[in-house]
Amino acid sequence: MPRCDHCDAHVSDRFARVFADEGGQVYACPNCSANAGIAEVSRERAHE
Repeated sequence: MPRCDHCDAHVSDRFARVFADEGGQVYACPNCSANAGIAEVSRERAHE
């Protein structure tokens, strides 16, 4: 099960697929990260 590296909370497989790095590490879950930051990463990855 994927977990947040910051608070060790469980994150969904779907969240990890979108926001984890190439090694599968999730640096911040929705509770640890501002929604604006999550949206920014999503936009960056959409351009790749």
